[in-house]
Amino acid sequence: MKIVDVICSKGRTGFFFDDQRAIRKNAVPDGAAYKGEPITEGFTSVRQAGEAISVMIVLEDGQIAYGDCAAVQYSGAGGRDPLFLAEDFIPVIEKYISPLLTGRELDNFRKLAEKIDAFKDPETGKRIHTSIRYGVTQAVLDAVAKSKKMLMAEVVADEYDTMVCDVCIPIFTQSGDSRYDNVDKMIIKKADIICHGLINNVKTKLGENGEFLLEYVKWLRERFEELSTDKSYLPVLHIDVYGTIGSAFNYDCDKIIAYFKKLEAAAYPLKLRIEGPVDVEERQGQMKALKELTRRVDENDINIEIVADEWCNTLDDIKYFADNRAGHMVQIKTPDLGGVNNIIEAVLYCKEKGIGAYQGGTCNETERSAQVCVHIAMATKPDQILAKPGMGVDEGFMIVYNEMQRILALRKRKRKD
Repeated sequence: MKIVDVICSKGRTGFFFDDQRAIRKNAVPDGAAYKGEPITEGFTSVRQAGEAISVMIVLEDGQIAYGDCAAVQYSGAGGRDPLFLAEDFIPVIEKYISPLLTGRELDNFRKLAEKIDAFKDPETGKRIHTSIRYGVTQAVLDAVAKSKKMLMAEVVADEYDTMVCDVCIPIFTQSGDSRYDNVDKMIIKKADIICHGLINNVKTKLGENGEFLLEYVKWLRERFEELSTDKSYLPVLHIDVYGTIGSAFNYDCDKIIAYFKKLEAAAYPLKLRIEGPVDVEERQGQMKALKELTRRVDENDINIEIVADEWCNTLDDIKYFADNRAGHMVQIKTPDLGGVNNIIEAVLYCKEKGIGAYQGGTCNETERSAQVCVHIAMATKPDQILAKPGMGVDEGFMIVYNEMQRILALRKRKRKD
């Protein structure tokens, strides 16, 4: 089965592009917007509408496969590629990627995905934007699956020598700024990993001495005890602090460990994960800081897992952090890796190294990219998968949960046949 055409359309994502640097410099929330001046290159305001590009591959039998190019909420920060605007990058796909794909035989996803992921812009000599590689390879995976009359998860399992999972992957839901009302939704729907919290400012969300977050963790545990009626349901608490703990405690490891002990006690009996406790704004320094914190947490037998995020963007970054045990778990932030083949490699590498694999992403994706990511997760078995897109809980949880259930049901039918 061959590709006969590639078509692009402009799309919206499930959230926004936010200028992380401006927010850290005390940009002021104003309803759904922010007041303040943008800092990161490409931004015209601190918050602006998220954009995507839908890539549709037309097969010679008339079937259409598709994937969505999308970028993370905090584009341009933490060593990532610049802001992803559809009108800037549709011409790139049409000029370079469409000719590369048209006429190709769809006999192997992995080889074609690797070719796309390695492609360099002839004019600049640089690899094309990670978001383009992300969306195009999604479409290629779908196209190969359609050509072979297989599920995307089955294609991944077949080519990477894995087995499609026969149970659900634990789903992590994120609250955004609605960190109270959204938690109720998570508990009612029995999400496996809850919260996120969006603790991205020391003064307003963490507290100068961590007091706001400490009170919030206590509230989370109490709210869980109040709402949950199922004794078998024991979710993990996972809070993203965007480096604010390091900032509040002047990167003093002793003070951070002492604070972790307070958080652990506040969360008990629930397990707690802290994502991005520090951000030193440089890759090697970030690795060393998380490696030391992880070691100290283990030495003190603290029931907290550190999750690496910032400066751990590419497949090489993930291997670097995993090799050095810089965190108990690594977020595989799917749009940052470029081709989805790298997501597969990243999950499998973390599992090989005994490091937790969190197949994440961003609220600023689309329903299509989320669905494709579910298929990858079901074939690679990460420790958790992000409910996405959006920050409203209901929509992202529904999309990821339902796609997972479809795979399970269809696989069950095949086993019967």
